Parts: sequence; C-alpha cells; structure tokens
Amino acid sequence: MFKKGYLIPLLAFLPVLFLSGCEPNMVVFQPKGPAAREILGLINWSLIFMALVVIVVIGLFVFIVWKYRATDKNKDYEPPEEHGSTKLEITWTVIPILIVIALTIPTVKSIYNLEKVPKGYENKKPITINVTSADWKWIFSYPDQGIETVNYLNVPVGTPIKFKLTSAGTMNSFWIPALGGQKYTMAKMETQLYLVADQPGEYIGKNTNFNGKGYAGMEFTVEAQSPQKFDKWVKDVKNTAPKLSEKKYVELLKPSNLGRQTFSNTHLAYVDHGDMHSKTYTFPELYRNHDYPGKIFKEPDNHEMHMEGQAEGKSMEMNNMDMKDMDMSGNSNGGDHSGH
Repeated sequence: MFKKGYLIPLLAFLPVLFLSGCEPNMVVFQPKGPAAREILGLINWSLIFMALVVIVVIGLFVFIVWKYRATDKNKDYEPPEEHGSTKLEITWTVIPILIVIALTIPTVKSIYNLEKVPKGYENKKPITINVTSADWKWIFSYPDQGIETVNYLNVPVGTPIKFKLTSAGTMNSFWIPALGGQKYTMAKMETQLYLVADQPGEYIGKNTNFNGKGYAGMEFTVEAQSPQKFDKWVKDVKNTAPKLSEKKYVELLKPSNLGRQTFSNTHLAYVDHGDMHSKTYTFPELYRNHDYPGKIFKEPDNHEMHMEGQAEGKSMEMNNMDMKDMDMSGNSNGGDHSGH
C-alpha cells in the first residue's frame, strides 16, 4: 500500500498527529524563515529516532511475548540457573548511548546556529527591536526608527531582526512559531534572538509561559512586508501617532489585556527594563480578586484616531483624570486601538 521509502516518515509523523488531535495545520511544520526551518529539521530528525525506538521496542515485545508464551509443551519446563549475557548487557547499554549522541550533536549545532544571524543574511544590517513583556501585553520598541507598538509588529521581509528581550515584571516566553523558537524574557536582564521572515504574511506570536489570569489573551501579530511598505509604515507612524508619556507608559504596564497601540516615540527614554538598576514596576494590589476582560483587536489604529489634533486632546483628558475615579483594577481593553 505504501512505498518502502515512505514508511519511516509516515510512522514518525503518527505520534504528532495523535498528540495534535489530527490537526493538519501545524505552524511549526510550515516554517516561514531560516530559524524555523533549522528547528523543523531538528524536529524531523528526532521524530525519525523516536519512530525507530518505538518500532524496535514494540517489535521485540511482541516477539518475546509470543516466543516465550506458556503452552502445553512447556508448562512443566524449569529454566536453568543463568547469570545473564554480557553481550546483551553491552548491546542494550551502548544502543541508548548512540541514540543520545545522534540526537545531541545536531541539537548542539542548531543551538549555536540560532544564536547568530541566520546563514545567508550575515551581510545584511539587522533591525533592532526591543521587546518588553508585561501583564498581559507585548511592547515593541524600534530604537533606530524612534517608534513603539503594542501587541503587533511590522518587519521587512528578508531582513534580520535582532530582538532584545526583557520583561517589566514576571517571566514570559516570546515565541513566533512560524519564524523560530521561543526565548524567555526576564526583568532586569536581557536576552537576544535573531529571526528572519523570508516570506510576506501575517504570523501569530504568543507567550508560552503561564503568568496569570490574562495569559490566554497575551498574543500579538507579526506582519512581514516588503522593505518599501515597512519604510512607508514607519514614516506614517512618525507623522501621525501620538507621543507616549512616562505617565501613560506606567498605566500601560498595569495588568490588563489590551488591543493594538502605536506611538511616535519609545519608552526607552524613561526606562530600560533590561538594565539591572532600572526601576521596578509592580502592582500587587491589582492582582487581587479582579477580572481583566480583553482580546486582540483589529480596528483603526490609535495613531489614526489622533490625527488632526485628537491625539493631544485625548492625552490631556487622560492626564486630567482623578486617580481616585480611575478603575484601579487596571481594566483597559484598548478597544479603540489597532495596527496596520
């Protein structure tokens, strides 16, 4: 029924289908960048070894159970005293060691490859994006472009992206499955991740580290677009998006699920959470007995809504609000914000 050459890949794929509920649209098996392809190669290599181990173990189990089953011919058989087989002991000790070595070598190579600019893009200048995780949103700063977004990213296709990852509070895990693997964000320290999108499209990013009630809504989108469109977007943001004040940024850090937001400056002028000596922003009173409704929104971007003077008016309105009258639960759905 199946050609011989397809047997092992088919058997290797069966556990994945089983664990995924037979869902055919698995993002990690549809890489859109070199880092994701590197990881996929490692996954396939591991699946093949898993399939071989399962086949051999189940085969030996069935063979031994059948061969040494109880029958009328051997019901009175009493086996002689034996001290074991040295050859067998060596064999079943060496085989797992060889399997571990065969898995370790490509794993170590992939780990080192993923810590640098992907092969083929070494001569292209990377774009730096500072990633700050907060409960429960993602904040992206473009220091070279002087802009900042919340819960969405725009990146140029075919350009290395150097992510500098940190957290304003709890530890989170930054992951864009279509482009690469996950990496942790931690307060007062910084990790780095290089990714490249070599195909245009929109991809989902998420947090894979459980961090409280708003965890499920802590997603973001990544739009990979041509360099020309990216430059146009940056110019548009700088000309139309509102400024992010330090007071507004502190409000942004409070626990809540937000929609997309865009600003024509970055919070790095006020605080760099990757700095060991940076200020700590914690709001323990807001985590007690509160609910935080919200979802990812795709509506007109906030910087478009602030055009023609609206940005200044809305900013002044926020600054004049009495803190006693504000919802101290940190509820801020961000429903009137969305990105491109």
